[in-house]
Amino acid sequence: MTAFELGLLATSKAVPELRHLLRPYGYDVRLCASELLTNVVDHVGEGTPVTVRVTVTGRGHTRVEVTDPGTRALSVLLRPTADTDESGRGLALIEALALRWGVEHDRGHKTVWCELEGETPPSTVQEPSAPARSSR
Repeated sequence: MTAFELGLLATSKAVPELRHLLRPYGYDVRLCASELLTNVVDHVGEGTPVTVRVTVTGRGHTRVEVTDPGTRALSVLLRPTADTDESGRGLALIEALALRWGVEHDRGHKTVWCELEGETPPSTVQEPSAPARSSR
């Protein structure tokens, strides 16, 4: 069951806005959604249309998904080469927090997802307000 779904443009400004909209969820859900959206901005491009979903799985876990049209930009776990590197930690954070994560490719788009332990009851999640939605 999808508890949260939002279509938006992947921009640097959208990252904190997404975290705000996901405030009924725990910190790990907000962090993973932020990192997945940031990866789209960095590797597919600013202004890319995306869909963010948070669902509760049949196993009682929370699944965070970000779907984008960037099928050529592969999501690969990299390790930063130095403590001062400014990038390369997004998927490492997801790897550390999530029970599992992956990438699904389907007809001109890809979905990067992760599953976190536990769930937030959908009844506690508020739908985003109309101004936060972006048209595709």
